[in-house]
Amino acid sequence: MLESFLIFFEKQVFGMDWLNTLVMSFLNMIGIDVSTKFGGSIVFFIYDTIKIILLLLISITIITYIQTYLSNEKIKGIISKFGGIKGNIIAALLGTITPFCSCSSIPIFIGFTKAKLPLGVIFSFLISSPMVDISSIIILSGSFGVTIAMLYVIVGLFVAVVGGTLIGKFSCKNQINYFDMKDSNEVFNINLTKKDRINNLLNKL
Repeated sequence: MLESFLIFFEKQVFGMDWLNTLVMSFLNMIGIDVSTKFGGSIVFFIYDTIKIILLLLISITIITYIQTYLSNEKIKGIISKFGGIKGNIIAALLGTITPFCSCSSIPIFIGFTKAKLPLGVIFSFLISSPMVDISSIIILSGSFGVTIAMLYVIVGLFVAVVGGTLIGKFSCKNQINYFDMKDSNEVFNINLTKKDRINNLLNKL
């Protein structure tokens, strides 16, 4: 029962097989033979374009809403509680669930170094944050299946933890410049009401 549900969820929700069937029916209705190479290419183009747009809209919606709950200080406070390999794992996991791209990860990295957090832990976050995120998981699940998406997440977390751990072992603190600057990324108000969060989401779509 559970396996059947997971297969249905993967094919119909992430894979959007219903959309492929709908596109094929529409093309057949207007007289295009989808069994030919030409017809099949049209099906693939229309289906994949719509699917990717929908998946991106879903992922952007989720990411934007999560951002309203997160701030540099909140993430910094969580990471500062852990050290050693456990700190690397927590930082890598936070990098995965936080919706920051490489552009916004750099200012966060600078803020973490100013707070004197362990360098290895900071790099685990820095590696994981732009590499593994909600958007990539959703897009990969829709294009290649949930199994491939989860494998990507596991490999990404492994690279982040190992990379951060190795950098921490090399004692590279003397190679880091500590900038006297305010964090340049937006700090979100964690006291927003749900209505405010939704309005913020709609303004960014």
